[in-house]
Amino acid sequence: MATMTFAASTATETGSPGPELLEQVARLADLDGTLVERMRAEALAAPTRGKVAYGEYQSGGWWTASLMNHSPGGDPHDVVIGDGQPRPTTLLNEMPVTRDFLAGLGLDFMYVRLARLEPHSYLWEHRDYAELTERGRHRLHIPLVTNPSAVLVTGGARVHMGAGSLWRLTPSRAHGVRNATGPDRLHLIADVYTDDAYRELAARPHLRAGDAVALPEMTVADRGRLMERAAQLAALGFVSSAEQVLLRAYYAYALDEGGAYDLIAELHTNRGSDTEAARWTEAKKHLLARTSSLAGRNAE
Repeated sequence: MATMTFAASTATETGSPGPELLEQVARLADLDGTLVERMRAEALAAPTRGKVAYGEYQSGGWWTASLMNHSPGGDPHDVVIGDGQPRPTTLLNEMPVTRDFLAGLGLDFMYVRLARLEPHSYLWEHRDYAELTERGRHRLHIPLVTNPSAVLVTGGARVHMGAGSLWRLTPSRAHGVRNATGPDRLHLIADVYTDDAYRELAARPHLRAGDAVALPEMTVADRGRLMERAAQLAALGFVSSAEQVLLRAYYAYALDEGGAYDLIAELHTNRGSDTEAARWTEAKKHLLARTSSLAGRNAE
């Protein structure tokens, strides 16, 4: 590990999160504060915001720029994720502190990027890695710019990935991301393969008090009000807005997996639009697929 990469952890860990949540998202280590500040400065000074991609996953406002990918010319706007040994992009070559930090981790990288989520933006509930070959891989997050409204939602809980730590996410499980108020949420994200260096880094996963908040169950009354509001918007011709009202329910309530997509399908069935209902049923299958032939599609 690189000198001064990690800081001594002094914060209290919590024993409250269930094992399923801890398997999905966890802090792995605290980072040296000066190092994080320098990487943040490099990321904010980057000459490109990247590329808006993964339209089926998001409301808009999700940008990615590759730092390590498989582009022969090192193009940071090539944001297709896939297996293999990546090379530094031209963007990473302009970020020496970040480049040295990544090299010092000694990990077996698959892909590295900067990911920016603008205010009032969402990544809808989805699952990643489904289309990739069976091989141990993990996703690491380093929050560089964040705010309390920028949260990951998974397993009926809302988790704020605080700055100053290196986090692990298991993206093969259903999850979504919200940045309600801003400013931009900017994370350094690295996909890595399982090896001894990763096992050492991930030996002590934990969450702290306040990291995770359980979402409430949706009551019959909640459901009725939500569906009524969506139906009113659709009747006025604001069909997309009605769908987004229901998609955002995932971030407010502990729904069953794919529950928001089921609500939208029900909305269209009630409107007599079986075609649209079928389209959203298919979208649920696609976004939450455990296996897929759609190579290279990974969002958060």
